[in-house]
Amino acid sequence: MNPSNTKTAIGIDLGGTSIKYALINSGGDFLFQGKLPSHADTSAEAVIAQLLKAINEVKAFAAGEELAIKGIGIGTPGIVDDTNRVVIGGAENIVNWENLRLSAIIEKETGLSTTLSNDANVMGLAEARYGAARGHTHVVFLTVGTGIGGAVIIDGKLFNGFANRGTELGHVPLIANGEPCACGSVGCLETYASTAALVRKFARLSAEAGRTYDKEINGELIVELYHAGDELAISCLDEHCFYLGRGIAGFINIFSPQKIVIGGGLSEAGEFYIEKVRREALKHAMADTAVNTEIIAAQLGNNAGCLGAVSLVFD
Repeated sequence: MNPSNTKTAIGIDLGGTSIKYALINSGGDFLFQGKLPSHADTSAEAVIAQLLKAINEVKAFAAGEELAIKGIGIGTPGIVDDTNRVVIGGAENIVNWENLRLSAIIEKETGLSTTLSNDANVMGLAEARYGAARGHTHVVFLTVGTGIGGAVIIDGKLFNGFANRGTELGHVPLIANGEPCACGSVGCLETYASTAALVRKFARLSAEAGRTYDKEINGELIVELYHAGDELAISCLDEHCFYLGRGIAGFINIFSPQKIVIGGGLSEAGEFYIEKVRREALKHAMADTAVNTEIIAAQLGNNAGCLGAVSLVFD
């Protein structure tokens, strides 16, 4: 590798449990990567200290390899302001992660230009740049997990709504007078179609039926039981795919994307899962709107956050 021809950036994927970080070149190659606990349940200051520890570790590696670092990209939970420099709030999994001039703090300590974006946005950007939707300009990305996060890419660029406040795709009000959502509304898509909602429903019905399991009740167990022909698992997963498919049908009707990319643990369960969601979505979407849309699984897995974060720098 010729260092003089290698453009690199630091990508950081900040989560409620861990910080994933990497030095990545413009071709999407990982030159160095690591993982640290985020200390998100302690304080904002503790999280920043961990971010700086991660950055300094990458800087030391880059210095040893004589690699120049163009900047730092950070994918963070919550809403980021329209300058892509300030965390406004909305991060339920990090203590006091609000009204925080994070870019300025990191730049002062590291001397490197720093850009922020919402974590789901950077994952979607990564799939469009390097993953399942590579080479496409109109993409909707959904990550299905504890909640549902989303990103929308139009003409090859992230669409965030005015002042970076939009694309909260998990909070489309799907069910009128539905169950309460953590956002303060009711009936949101994530309340019915997230992995957490699936697990919650399955656990409740199992308890009512007096059923117990040797393993933790999670998405993996439900998929395992689904394949074994368990009627309760089949019923719950069918309902999950019905709700998720209806939500996706709405996104197809609004955006008519080339690709809808589904990430999160369930998307890795196999093509059968994507096919179930695809079938429900296309059943409810307008045919002429959906004609150019393909619904596919994400490809990048745990690397998506860091890859999307460096895309903020290289873009």
